[in-house]
Amino acid sequence: MSTQTTTSPAPPAGGEGRPGRTVTLAAVLLAVFVVPMSISGTAVALPEIGADTHAGLAPLQWVVNAFNVAFACFTLVWGSVADIVGRVKAFAAGAAVYAVASLGGALATDVLWLDATRALAGTGGAAIFSCGAAIIATAFDGPARVKAFALFGTVAGAGVAIGPSLAGALVQGLGWRWVFVAHALALLLVLLAVPAIARAVPADGGSGARVDVPGSTLFVVAMVLLTTAIVQGSQWGWGSPGVLGLFAGAALVLAVFAAVENRREHPMLDLGLLRDRRFVGLCLVPVAASFGFVTMLTYLPSYLTAATGRDSGTAGLTMLLLTAPVLVCPMLAAKLVTRGVPALTLVHVSLACLVVGDLALTLFSPDVTILVVALPMLVTGAGMGLSAGLVDGRALELVDPAKAGMAAGFLNTLRLGSEAIAVAVYGSALATVLRSRVEDGIGGYAGAAQARQVADRAAGGDLARATELSGAMDTDGFAQFLARSYDSAFHTVLWGLAAVCALLCAVIATLLRGGPARNTA
Repeated sequence: MSTQTTTSPAPPAGGEGRPGRTVTLAAVLLAVFVVPMSISGTAVALPEIGADTHAGLAPLQWVVNAFNVAFACFTLVWGSVADIVGRVKAFAAGAAVYAVASLGGALATDVLWLDATRALAGTGGAAIFSCGAAIIATAFDGPARVKAFALFGTVAGAGVAIGPSLAGALVQGLGWRWVFVAHALALLLVLLAVPAIARAVPADGGSGARVDVPGSTLFVVAMVLLTTAIVQGSQWGWGSPGVLGLFAGAALVLAVFAAVENRREHPMLDLGLLRDRRFVGLCLVPVAASFGFVTMLTYLPSYLTAATGRDSGTAGLTMLLLTAPVLVCPMLAAKLVTRGVPALTLVHVSLACLVVGDLALTLFSPDVTILVVALPMLVTGAGMGLSAGLVDGRALELVDPAKAGMAAGFLNTLRLGSEAIAVAVYGSALATVLRSRVEDGIGGYAGAAQARQVADRAAGGDLARATELSGAMDTDGFAQFLARSYDSAFHTVLWGLAAVCALLCAVIATLLRGGPARNTA
Protein backbone atom coordinates (compact mmCIF):
# COMPACT_ATOMS: atom_id res chain seq x y z
CA MET A 1 0.00 0.00 0.00
CA SER A 2 1.24 3.42 -0.78
CA THR A 3 2.35 5.49 2.18
CA GLN A 4 3.98 8.26 0.15
CA THR A 5 2.61 11.62 -0.88
CA THR A 6 2.99 13.97 -3.75
CA THR A 7 5.02 17.08 -3.23
CA SER A 8 3.22 20.34 -2.66
CA PRO A 9 4.20 23.97 -2.80
CA ALA A 10 5.65 25.50 0.31
CA PRO A 11 3.19 27.20 2.59
CA PRO A 12 3.20 30.89 3.14
CA ALA A 13 4.89 32.25 6.19
CA GLY A 14 2.99 32.69 9.36
CA GLY A 15 1.51 29.21 9.55
CA GLU A 16 2.33 28.91 13.22
CA GLY A 17 -0.44 31.32 14.24
CA ARG A 18 -3.13 29.98 11.96
CA PRO A 19 -6.17 28.68 13.91
CA GLY A 20 -7.46 25.11 13.69
CA ARG A 21 -4.14 23.45 12.91
CA THR A 22 -4.49 20.75 15.59
CA VAL A 23 -7.95 19.77 14.39
CA THR A 24 -6.74 19.94 10.79
CA LEU A 25 -3.87 17.54 11.44
CA ALA A 26 -6.05 15.15 13.42
CA ALA A 27 -8.73 15.08 10.70
CA VAL A 28 -6.27 14.56 7.85
CA LEU A 29 -4.46 11.82 9.75
CA LEU A 30 -7.71 10.03 10.56
CA ALA A 31 -8.72 10.08 6.89
CA VAL A 32 -5.25 8.94 5.85
CA PHE A 33 -5.44 6.08 8.36
CA VAL A 34 -8.75 4.84 6.94
CA VAL A 35 -7.53 4.51 3.34
CA PRO A 36 -4.66 2.00 3.76
CA MET A 37 -6.61 0.27 6.56
CA SER A 38 -9.37 -0.29 4.03
CA ILE A 39 -6.96 -1.69 1.46
CA SER A 40 -5.23 -4.16 3.78
CA GLY A 41 -8.20 -4.95 6.00
CA THR A 42 -10.79 -5.73 3.34
CA ALA A 43 -8.80 -8.80 2.27
CA VAL A 44 -9.51 -10.43 5.63
CA ALA A 45 -13.25 -10.19 4.97
CA LEU A 46 -13.18 -11.73 1.48
CA PRO A 47 -14.02 -15.33 2.52
CA GLU A 48 -17.04 -14.15 4.54
CA ILE A 49 -18.15 -11.79 1.75
CA GLY A 50 -17.92 -14.62 -0.75
CA ALA A 51 -19.89 -16.98 1.47
CA ASP A 52 -22.60 -14.38 2.24
CA THR A 53 -23.07 -13.12 -1.31
CA HIS A 54 -22.38 -16.44 -3.08
CA ALA A 55 -19.90 -14.56 -5.26
CA GLY A 56 -17.71 -16.12 -7.91
CA LEU A 57 -13.96 -15.58 -7.82
CA ALA A 58 -13.75 -12.75 -10.38
CA PRO A 59 -16.44 -10.53 -8.77
CA LEU A 60 -14.92 -11.28 -5.36
CA GLN A 61 -11.47 -10.19 -6.59
CA TRP A 62 -12.98 -6.89 -7.69
CA VAL A 63 -13.90 -6.09 -4.08
CA VAL A 64 -10.16 -5.40 -3.74
CA ASN A 65 -9.27 -4.61 -7.35
CA ALA A 66 -11.99 -2.00 -7.89
CA PHE A 67 -10.69 0.11 -5.00
CA ASN A 68 -7.07 -0.19 -6.11
CA VAL A 69 -7.74 0.57 -9.76
CA ALA A 70 -9.91 3.61 -8.98
CA PHE A 71 -7.33 4.87 -6.48
CA ALA A 72 -4.52 4.52 -9.01
CA CYS A 73 -6.45 6.07 -11.87
CA PHE A 74 -7.69 9.17 -10.06
CA THR A 75 -4.67 10.25 -8.00
CA LEU A 76 -3.42 12.63 -10.70
CA VAL A 77 -6.95 13.72 -11.60
CA TRP A 78 -7.73 14.87 -8.05
CA GLY A 79 -4.55 16.92 -8.01
CA SER A 80 -5.82 18.87 -11.00
CA VAL A 81 -9.30 19.26 -9.50
CA ALA A 82 -7.79 20.62 -6.27
CA ASP A 83 -5.98 23.32 -8.26
CA ILE A 84 -9.32 24.48 -9.63
CA VAL A 85 -11.74 24.22 -6.68
CA GLY A 86 -9.28 24.37 -3.76
CA ARG A 87 -7.58 21.75 -1.61
CA VAL A 88 -10.07 21.80 1.26
CA LYS A 89 -13.12 21.47 -1.00
CA ALA A 90 -11.51 18.63 -2.94
CA PHE A 91 -10.46 16.88 0.28
CA ALA A 92 -13.97 17.23 1.72
CA ALA A 93 -15.50 15.95 -1.51
CA GLY A 94 -13.23 12.92 -1.45
CA ALA A 95 -14.05 12.17 2.20
CA ALA A 96 -17.78 12.51 1.48
CA VAL A 97 -17.55 10.21 -1.54
CA TYR A 98 -15.64 7.66 0.54
CA ALA A 99 -18.16 7.80 3.41
CA VAL A 100 -21.18 7.39 1.12
CA ALA A 101 -19.48 4.55 -0.77
CA SER A 102 -18.65 2.76 2.49
CA LEU A 103 -22.25 2.99 3.66
CA GLY A 104 -23.34 1.65 0.30
CA GLY A 105 -20.94 -1.25 0.67
CA ALA A 106 -22.27 -2.07 4.13
CA LEU A 107 -25.80 -2.25 2.66
CA ALA A 108 -24.81 -4.25 -0.44
CA THR A 109 -27.02 -7.23 -1.20
CA ASP A 110 -24.82 -8.69 -3.94
CA VAL A 111 -21.16 -8.60 -4.82
CA LEU A 112 -21.54 -6.46 -7.95
CA TRP A 113 -23.11 -3.70 -5.85
CA LEU A 114 -20.24 -4.05 -3.41
CA ASP A 115 -17.71 -3.86 -6.28
CA ALA A 116 -19.27 -0.60 -7.48
CA THR A 117 -19.14 0.95 -4.02
CA ARG A 118 -15.51 -0.08 -3.63
CA ALA A 119 -14.61 1.63 -6.90
CA LEU A 120 -16.36 4.77 -5.67
CA ALA A 121 -14.49 4.55 -2.36
CA GLY A 122 -11.19 4.24 -4.22
CA THR A 123 -11.97 7.45 -6.08
CA GLY A 124 -12.55 9.22 -2.76
CA GLY A 125 -9.41 7.70 -1.28
CA ALA A 126 -7.32 9.19 -4.08
CA ALA A 127 -8.61 12.65 -3.12
CA ILE A 128 -7.85 12.07 0.55
CA PHE A 129 -4.22 11.20 -0.11
CA SER A 130 -3.42 13.80 -2.76
CA CYS A 131 -5.33 16.70 -1.15
CA GLY A 132 -4.53 15.74 2.44
CA ALA A 133 -0.82 16.12 1.77
CA ALA A 134 -1.40 19.52 0.16
CA ILE A 135 -3.44 20.68 3.15
CA ILE A 136 -0.65 19.77 5.57
CA ALA A 137 1.92 21.51 3.38
CA THR A 138 -0.18 24.69 3.40
CA ALA A 139 -1.28 24.70 7.05
CA PHE A 140 2.16 23.99 8.53
CA ASP A 141 5.69 25.26 8.00
CA GLY A 142 9.10 24.93 9.58
CA PRO A 143 9.62 22.15 12.18
CA ALA A 144 5.87 21.75 12.59
CA ARG A 145 5.56 20.89 8.91
CA VAL A 146 8.33 18.29 9.14
CA LYS A 147 6.65 16.69 12.15
CA ALA A 148 3.25 16.73 10.48
CA PHE A 149 4.54 14.93 7.40
CA ALA A 150 6.38 12.41 9.58
CA LEU A 151 3.07 11.68 11.30
CA PHE A 152 1.39 11.45 7.89
CA GLY A 153 3.74 8.66 6.82
CA THR A 154 3.61 6.91 10.19
CA VAL A 155 -0.19 6.89 10.30
CA ALA A 156 -0.40 5.58 6.73
CA GLY A 157 1.95 2.75 7.70
CA ALA A 158 -0.11 2.09 10.82
CA GLY A 159 -3.22 1.77 8.66
CA VAL A 160 -1.53 -0.90 6.57
CA ALA A 161 -0.21 -2.72 9.64
CA ILE A 162 -3.32 -2.61 11.81
CA GLY A 163 -5.94 -2.95 9.06
CA PRO A 164 -6.02 -6.78 8.91
CA SER A 165 -6.25 -7.13 12.69
CA LEU A 166 -9.07 -4.57 13.07
CA ALA A 167 -10.96 -6.02 10.14
CA GLY A 168 -10.51 -9.55 11.45
CA ALA A 169 -11.91 -8.58 14.84
CA LEU A 170 -14.89 -6.80 13.24
CA VAL A 171 -15.63 -9.71 10.91
CA GLN A 172 -15.44 -12.26 13.69
CA GLY A 173 -17.40 -10.20 16.21
CA LEU A 174 -19.98 -8.29 14.16
CA GLY A 175 -19.77 -9.45 10.54
CA TRP A 176 -18.04 -8.18 7.40
CA ARG A 177 -20.48 -5.29 6.84
CA TRP A 178 -19.19 -3.55 9.94
CA VAL A 179 -15.78 -3.18 8.32
CA PHE A 180 -17.35 -0.68 5.92
CA VAL A 181 -19.55 0.90 8.60
CA ALA A 182 -16.38 1.69 10.58
CA HIS A 183 -14.87 3.43 7.54
CA ALA A 184 -17.99 5.56 7.08
CA LEU A 185 -18.12 6.60 10.74
CA ALA A 186 -14.46 7.64 10.71
CA LEU A 187 -14.95 9.74 7.57
CA LEU A 188 -18.04 11.36 9.11
CA LEU A 189 -15.83 12.66 11.92
CA VAL A 190 -13.43 14.00 9.29
CA LEU A 191 -16.26 15.87 7.54
CA LEU A 192 -17.29 17.49 10.81
CA ALA A 193 -13.79 18.98 11.01
CA VAL A 194 -13.91 20.60 7.54
CA PRO A 195 -14.79 24.11 8.84
CA ALA A 196 -11.74 24.02 11.10
CA ILE A 197 -9.59 22.84 8.19
CA ALA A 198 -10.86 25.75 6.08
CA ARG A 199 -9.78 28.21 8.78
CA ALA A 200 -6.30 26.69 8.91
CA VAL A 201 -5.73 26.77 5.14
CA PRO A 202 -5.70 30.02 3.15
CA ALA A 203 -7.66 30.36 -0.08
CA ASP A 204 -6.10 27.96 -2.57
CA GLY A 205 -8.48 27.86 -5.55
CA GLY A 206 -8.54 29.68 -8.85
CA SER A 207 -4.99 28.90 -9.94
CA GLY A 208 -6.05 28.72 -13.57
CA ALA A 209 -5.04 25.04 -13.89
CA ARG A 210 -7.24 22.80 -16.00
CA VAL A 211 -7.86 19.08 -15.77
CA ASP A 212 -6.34 17.12 -18.65
CA VAL A 213 -9.65 15.45 -19.47
CA PRO A 214 -8.52 13.57 -22.62
CA GLY A 215 -5.37 12.25 -20.96
CA SER A 216 -7.14 11.35 -17.72
CA THR A 217 -9.94 9.54 -19.57
CA LEU A 218 -7.57 7.54 -21.75
CA PHE A 219 -5.44 6.53 -18.76
CA VAL A 220 -8.45 5.35 -16.77
CA VAL A 221 -9.79 3.35 -19.73
CA ALA A 222 -6.40 1.69 -20.32
CA MET A 223 -6.10 0.68 -16.66
CA VAL A 224 -9.60 -0.77 -16.58
CA LEU A 225 -9.04 -2.77 -19.78
CA LEU A 226 -5.70 -4.12 -18.59
CA THR A 227 -6.89 -5.14 -15.14
CA THR A 228 -10.09 -6.68 -16.49
CA ALA A 229 -8.06 -8.79 -18.92
CA ILE A 230 -5.90 -10.08 -16.05
CA VAL A 231 -8.83 -10.82 -13.76
CA GLN A 232 -10.82 -12.59 -16.50
CA GLY A 233 -7.83 -14.56 -17.80
CA SER A 234 -8.60 -17.50 -15.55
CA GLN A 235 -12.33 -17.29 -16.32
CA TRP A 236 -12.35 -16.98 -20.09
CA GLY A 237 -8.96 -18.55 -20.87
CA TRP A 238 -5.73 -16.65 -21.44
CA GLY A 239 -5.89 -17.26 -25.19
CA SER A 240 -9.59 -16.47 -25.54
CA PRO A 241 -10.71 -13.72 -27.94
CA GLY A 242 -12.17 -11.69 -25.07
CA VAL A 243 -8.95 -11.61 -23.03
CA LEU A 244 -6.72 -11.01 -26.06
CA GLY A 245 -9.06 -8.25 -27.17
CA LEU A 246 -8.86 -6.56 -23.76
CA PHE A 247 -5.05 -6.69 -23.80
CA ALA A 248 -4.98 -5.32 -27.34
CA GLY A 249 -7.42 -2.58 -26.38
CA ALA A 250 -5.28 -1.59 -23.37
CA ALA A 251 -2.17 -1.37 -25.56
CA LEU A 252 -4.01 0.69 -28.18
CA VAL A 253 -5.44 3.11 -25.61
CA LEU A 254 -2.02 3.56 -23.98
CA ALA A 255 -0.53 4.36 -27.38
CA VAL A 256 -3.23 6.96 -28.00
CA PHE A 257 -2.64 8.32 -24.48
CA ALA A 258 1.07 8.79 -25.26
CA ALA A 259 0.25 10.58 -28.52
CA VAL A 260 -2.27 12.87 -26.84
CA GLU A 261 0.05 13.75 -23.96
CA ASN A 262 2.87 14.63 -26.37
CA ARG A 263 0.64 17.21 -28.05
CA ARG A 264 -0.90 18.88 -25.00
CA GLU A 265 0.51 22.11 -23.62
CA HIS A 266 -0.20 21.05 -20.02
CA PRO A 267 -0.31 17.23 -20.04
CA MET A 268 -1.27 15.11 -17.09
CA LEU A 269 2.08 13.34 -17.60
CA ASP A 270 5.16 14.71 -19.34
CA LEU A 271 6.58 11.62 -21.05
CA GLY A 272 10.01 13.26 -21.12
CA LEU A 273 10.39 12.17 -17.49
CA LEU A 274 10.77 8.60 -18.67
CA ARG A 275 13.99 9.34 -20.54
CA ASP A 276 15.96 9.24 -17.27
CA ARG A 277 16.62 5.53 -16.68
CA ARG A 278 17.53 6.05 -13.02
CA PHE A 279 14.18 7.72 -12.44
CA VAL A 280 12.44 4.82 -14.18
CA GLY A 281 14.45 2.32 -12.13
CA LEU A 282 13.42 3.93 -8.86
CA CYS A 283 9.79 4.04 -9.99
CA LEU A 284 9.93 0.27 -10.56
CA VAL A 285 10.87 -0.42 -6.94
CA PRO A 286 7.26 -0.06 -5.74
CA VAL A 287 6.22 -2.37 -8.60
CA ALA A 288 8.45 -5.09 -7.15
CA ALA A 289 6.92 -4.44 -3.74
CA SER A 290 3.45 -4.81 -5.26
CA PHE A 291 4.23 -8.32 -6.52
CA GLY A 292 6.30 -9.41 -3.53
CA PHE A 293 4.35 -7.84 -0.65
CA VAL A 294 0.93 -6.48 -1.62
CA THR A 295 -0.17 -9.81 -3.11
CA MET A 296 0.59 -11.50 0.21
CA LEU A 297 -1.11 -8.70 2.10
CA THR A 298 -4.26 -9.26 0.04
CA TYR A 299 -4.48 -13.04 -0.26
CA LEU A 300 -2.49 -14.57 2.59
CA PRO A 301 -5.51 -14.11 4.93
CA SER A 302 -7.58 -16.29 2.58
CA TYR A 303 -4.85 -18.94 2.63
CA LEU A 304 -4.75 -18.86 6.43
CA THR A 305 -8.51 -19.42 6.67
CA ALA A 306 -8.99 -21.79 3.72
CA ALA A 307 -5.88 -23.99 3.81
CA THR A 308 -4.89 -23.87 7.49
CA GLY A 309 -8.35 -23.63 9.07
CA ARG A 310 -7.70 -20.49 11.14
CA ASP A 311 -10.60 -18.14 11.86
CA SER A 312 -10.67 -14.54 10.60
CA GLY A 313 -9.56 -13.05 13.92
CA THR A 314 -6.52 -15.33 14.16
CA ALA A 315 -5.65 -14.68 10.51
CA GLY A 316 -5.78 -10.93 11.14
CA LEU A 317 -3.47 -11.18 14.14
CA THR A 318 -1.06 -13.39 12.20
CA MET A 319 -0.89 -10.76 9.47
CA LEU A 320 0.75 -8.37 11.95
CA LEU A 321 3.99 -10.29 11.36
CA LEU A 322 3.81 -9.21 7.72
CA THR A 323 2.62 -5.66 8.25
CA ALA A 324 4.49 -4.55 11.39
CA PRO A 325 7.78 -3.95 9.50
CA VAL A 326 5.94 -1.51 7.21
CA LEU A 327 5.35 0.65 10.27
CA VAL A 328 8.87 0.37 11.71
CA CYS A 329 11.26 0.06 8.77
CA PRO A 330 10.72 3.48 7.09
CA MET A 331 11.96 5.30 10.20
CA LEU A 332 14.80 2.78 10.59
CA ALA A 333 15.87 3.36 6.99
CA ALA A 334 15.81 7.14 7.47
CA LYS A 335 18.07 6.85 10.53
CA LEU A 336 20.50 4.59 8.67
CA VAL A 337 20.75 7.07 5.80
CA THR A 338 21.49 9.93 8.19
CA ARG A 339 24.30 7.80 9.62
CA GLY A 340 25.93 7.36 6.24
CA VAL A 341 24.38 4.23 4.78
CA PRO A 342 23.76 4.84 1.04
CA ALA A 343 20.06 5.06 0.25
CA LEU A 344 20.44 2.93 -2.86
CA THR A 345 22.07 0.19 -0.79
CA LEU A 346 18.96 0.04 1.36
CA VAL A 347 16.80 -0.05 -1.77
CA HIS A 348 18.73 -3.08 -3.02
CA VAL A 349 18.45 -4.73 0.41
CA SER A 350 14.69 -4.18 0.36
CA LEU A 351 14.42 -5.85 -3.04
CA ALA A 352 16.47 -8.80 -1.83
CA CYS A 353 14.17 -9.12 1.19
CA LEU A 354 11.15 -9.38 -1.11
CA VAL A 355 12.68 -12.22 -3.12
CA VAL A 356 14.04 -14.11 -0.11
CA GLY A 357 10.86 -13.54 1.89
CA ASP A 358 8.56 -14.84 -0.83
CA LEU A 359 10.73 -17.93 -1.31
CA ALA A 360 10.80 -18.57 2.44
CA LEU A 361 7.01 -18.24 2.68
CA THR A 362 6.81 -21.55 0.83
CA LEU A 363 7.43 -23.03 4.30
CA PHE A 364 3.73 -22.39 4.94
CA SER A 365 1.61 -25.54 5.16
CA PRO A 366 -1.66 -26.46 6.86
CA ASP A 367 0.23 -27.98 9.78
CA VAL A 368 3.11 -25.52 10.20
CA THR A 369 3.32 -23.41 13.34
CA ILE A 370 3.48 -19.63 13.10
CA LEU A 371 6.93 -19.66 14.70
CA VAL A 372 8.33 -21.37 11.59
CA VAL A 373 7.02 -18.71 9.18
CA ALA A 374 7.35 -15.67 11.45
CA LEU A 375 10.80 -14.75 10.16
CA PRO A 376 9.84 -15.08 6.45
CA MET A 377 6.80 -12.86 7.07
CA LEU A 378 8.93 -10.25 8.84
CA VAL A 379 11.53 -10.33 6.06
CA THR A 380 8.86 -9.86 3.38
CA GLY A 381 7.39 -6.93 5.31
CA ALA A 382 10.86 -5.40 5.64
CA GLY A 383 11.18 -5.63 1.86
CA MET A 384 8.23 -3.25 1.61
CA GLY A 385 9.14 -1.01 4.54
CA LEU A 386 12.83 -0.34 3.92
CA SER A 387 12.28 1.29 0.53
CA ALA A 388 8.98 3.02 1.31
CA GLY A 389 10.62 6.05 2.89
CA LEU A 390 13.49 6.36 0.40
CA VAL A 391 12.28 5.81 -3.15
CA ASP A 392 10.27 9.01 -3.53
CA GLY A 393 13.05 11.32 -2.36
CA ARG A 394 15.69 9.64 -4.51
CA ALA A 395 13.44 9.74 -7.58
CA LEU A 396 12.33 13.36 -7.19
CA GLU A 397 15.87 14.69 -6.84
CA LEU A 398 16.49 13.55 -10.43
CA VAL A 399 13.65 15.73 -11.75
CA ASP A 400 13.37 19.43 -12.55
CA PRO A 401 11.76 20.98 -9.43
CA ALA A 402 9.11 22.52 -11.65
CA LYS A 403 7.98 18.98 -12.54
CA ALA A 404 8.36 17.45 -9.08
CA GLY A 405 4.62 17.24 -8.47
CA MET A 406 4.02 15.52 -11.78
CA ALA A 407 6.90 13.12 -11.15
CA ALA A 408 5.60 12.26 -7.68
CA GLY A 409 2.14 11.74 -9.14
CA PHE A 410 3.56 9.37 -11.75
CA LEU A 411 5.46 7.44 -9.09
CA ASN A 412 2.38 7.06 -6.90
CA THR A 413 0.20 6.16 -9.88
CA LEU A 414 2.67 3.48 -10.94
CA ARG A 415 2.82 2.24 -7.35
CA LEU A 416 -0.94 2.00 -6.97
CA GLY A 417 -1.56 0.76 -10.49
CA SER A 418 0.99 -2.02 -10.07
CA GLU A 419 -0.69 -3.01 -6.81
CA ALA A 420 -4.00 -3.45 -8.62
CA ILE A 421 -2.36 -5.41 -11.44
CA ALA A 422 -0.27 -7.58 -9.10
CA VAL A 423 -3.31 -8.49 -7.00
CA ALA A 424 -5.27 -9.32 -10.15
CA VAL A 425 -2.42 -11.44 -11.53
CA TYR A 426 -2.11 -13.36 -8.28
CA GLY A 427 -5.82 -14.10 -8.01
CA SER A 428 -6.08 -15.13 -11.64
CA ALA A 429 -2.98 -17.34 -11.48
CA LEU A 430 -4.20 -18.99 -8.27
CA ALA A 431 -7.57 -19.78 -9.87
CA THR A 432 -5.90 -21.19 -12.99
CA VAL A 433 -3.57 -23.50 -11.05
CA LEU A 434 -6.26 -24.53 -8.57
CA ARG A 435 -8.66 -25.36 -11.37
CA SER A 436 -6.22 -27.87 -12.82
CA ARG A 437 -5.87 -29.52 -9.41
CA VAL A 438 -9.64 -29.69 -8.92
CA GLU A 439 -10.32 -31.01 -12.42
CA ASP A 440 -7.88 -33.83 -11.75
CA GLY A 441 -9.61 -34.59 -8.44
CA ILE A 442 -13.26 -34.60 -9.58
CA GLY A 443 -12.89 -35.37 -13.26
CA GLY A 444 -14.37 -38.83 -12.75
CA TYR A 445 -17.79 -37.64 -11.63
CA ALA A 446 -18.11 -33.97 -12.64
CA GLY A 447 -17.86 -31.98 -15.81
CA ALA A 448 -15.50 -29.16 -16.67
CA ALA A 449 -18.07 -26.45 -15.89
CA GLN A 450 -18.73 -27.89 -12.43
CA ALA A 451 -14.98 -28.20 -11.77
CA ARG A 452 -14.56 -24.53 -12.70
CA GLN A 453 -17.28 -23.47 -10.26
CA VAL A 454 -15.71 -25.52 -7.49
CA ALA A 455 -12.24 -24.12 -8.20
CA ASP A 456 -13.48 -20.53 -8.29
CA ARG A 457 -15.20 -20.90 -4.93
CA ALA A 458 -12.12 -22.53 -3.44
CA ALA A 459 -9.78 -19.84 -4.82
CA GLY A 460 -11.98 -17.23 -3.12
CA GLY A 461 -11.47 -19.01 0.20
CA ASP A 462 -15.01 -20.45 0.48
CA LEU A 463 -14.14 -24.15 0.76
CA ALA A 464 -17.47 -25.03 2.35
CA ARG A 465 -19.48 -23.80 -0.65
CA ALA A 466 -16.95 -25.35 -3.04
CA THR A 467 -17.47 -28.71 -1.35
CA GLU A 468 -21.24 -28.37 -1.71
CA LEU A 469 -20.93 -27.57 -5.42
CA SER A 470 -18.71 -30.60 -6.03
CA GLY A 471 -21.48 -33.09 -5.27
CA ALA A 472 -18.96 -35.35 -3.53
CA MET A 473 -20.37 -38.10 -1.36
CA ASP A 474 -17.52 -37.87 1.17
CA THR A 475 -17.73 -34.16 2.00
CA ASP A 476 -15.10 -34.29 4.73
CA GLY A 477 -12.65 -36.03 2.48
CA PHE A 478 -13.31 -33.65 -0.38
CA ALA A 479 -12.89 -30.63 1.90
CA GLN A 480 -9.48 -31.97 2.88
CA PHE A 481 -8.66 -32.49 -0.79
CA LEU A 482 -9.59 -28.86 -1.52
CA ALA A 483 -7.42 -27.62 1.34
CA ARG A 484 -4.46 -29.61 0.00
CA SER A 485 -5.14 -28.36 -3.53
CA TYR A 486 -5.32 -24.75 -2.32
CA ASP A 487 -2.04 -25.22 -0.46
CA SER A 488 -0.37 -26.66 -3.57
CA ALA A 489 -1.65 -23.85 -5.81
CA PHE A 490 -0.54 -21.23 -3.26
CA HIS A 491 3.01 -22.59 -3.31
CA THR A 492 3.11 -22.72 -7.12
CA VAL A 493 2.00 -19.08 -7.44
CA LEU A 494 4.43 -18.05 -4.68
CA TRP A 495 7.35 -19.40 -6.67
CA GLY A 496 6.12 -17.38 -9.62
CA LEU A 497 5.93 -14.20 -7.53
CA ALA A 498 9.50 -14.72 -6.34
CA ALA A 499 10.61 -15.13 -9.96
CA VAL A 500 8.86 -11.89 -10.98
CA CYS A 501 10.52 -10.04 -8.09
CA ALA A 502 13.93 -11.44 -9.03
CA LEU A 503 13.46 -10.30 -12.63
CA LEU A 504 12.39 -6.82 -11.53
CA CYS A 505 15.40 -6.64 -9.19
CA ALA A 506 17.72 -7.36 -12.12
CA VAL A 507 16.03 -4.72 -14.29
CA ILE A 508 16.12 -2.13 -11.50
CA ALA A 509 19.81 -2.81 -10.76
CA THR A 510 20.63 -2.32 -14.44
CA LEU A 511 18.67 0.94 -14.69
CA LEU A 512 20.23 2.37 -11.53
CA ARG A 513 23.76 1.99 -12.86
CA GLY A 514 25.43 5.04 -14.33
CA GLY A 515 26.38 7.13 -11.33
CA PRO A 516 24.65 8.02 -8.08
CA ALA A 517 22.03 10.68 -7.78
CA ARG A 518 22.63 13.72 -5.62
CA ASN A 519 22.58 12.82 -1.95
CA THR A 520 19.44 13.84 -0.10
CA ALA A 521 20.46 12.51 3.28
